[in-house]
Amino acid sequence: MEQPPTAGEAGARVLVVDDDPTVAEIVTGYLDRAGYVVDRAGDGPDALARAAAHRPDLVVLDLMLPGMDGLEVCRRMRGQGPVPVIMLTARGDEDDRILGLEVGADDYVTKPFSPRELVLRVGSVLRRARPAADAPAGGSGAVPGSGSGVLRAAGLTVDPDARRAVKNGAELALTVREFDLLTFFLAHPGRAFTREELMREVWGWDFGDLSTVTVHVRRLRGKVEDDPARPRLVRTVWGVGYRFDPTTAEGE
Repeated sequence: MEQPPTAGEAGARVLVVDDDPTVAEIVTGYLDRAGYVVDRAGDGPDALARAAAHRPDLVVLDLMLPGMDGLEVCRRMRGQGPVPVIMLTARGDEDDRILGLEVGADDYVTKPFSPRELVLRVGSVLRRARPAADAPAGGSGAVPGSGSGVLRAAGLTVDPDARRAVKNGAELALTVREFDLLTFFLAHPGRAFTREELMREVWGWDFGDLSTVTVHVRRLRGKVEDDPARPRLVRTVWGVGYRFDPTTAEGE
């Protein structure tokens, strides 16, 4: 179960982008009471301007915005630098949710939603995004089971403390969840995991839309595989899920 935000997380700046003033007001109120510093924007250009003026630690972004939709806003924000994004989507719009994940959203919440759940999701993503060195005593910024040491395999180097991943000397531009997924795979080489297990161990959810895992695996392959169409590192285990297989990749 997710924990309430720590003092470090609660001091983070969150930008809420939604053209529905009622939704924006409710979300802002809950985040404010949880201790976050909250900015609000009602459309894409306003969101980009506010993000440029005061870089947020996380963005809660409605997918359906007038003029410039949430997908374009997410792309442009990511062009200015890495920032965790939680998408707000309409229930049943699975294609739109997948598109949101494809452009780099770290998480999504479907409308109508529980504001308390959203606050918990915000805390979860911020905890994952924060380097372990900044984590409170007794906590960890790495994914469960990853350990605090640097992980290396098949030309990949992952430093969970610094939240830094490198492939053959070049730094990888990974989202929060992509980094968590890669770290988890490197910490458990050769073992097959179901999508349900990955969702529980990497996302910290006991239930959810499993397409979230599928999309993130596809995005991760696009960044770590030499040929994403013929993956050698993150392999599909038919009828099960996925396995990180660095030994096979090095031997082929």
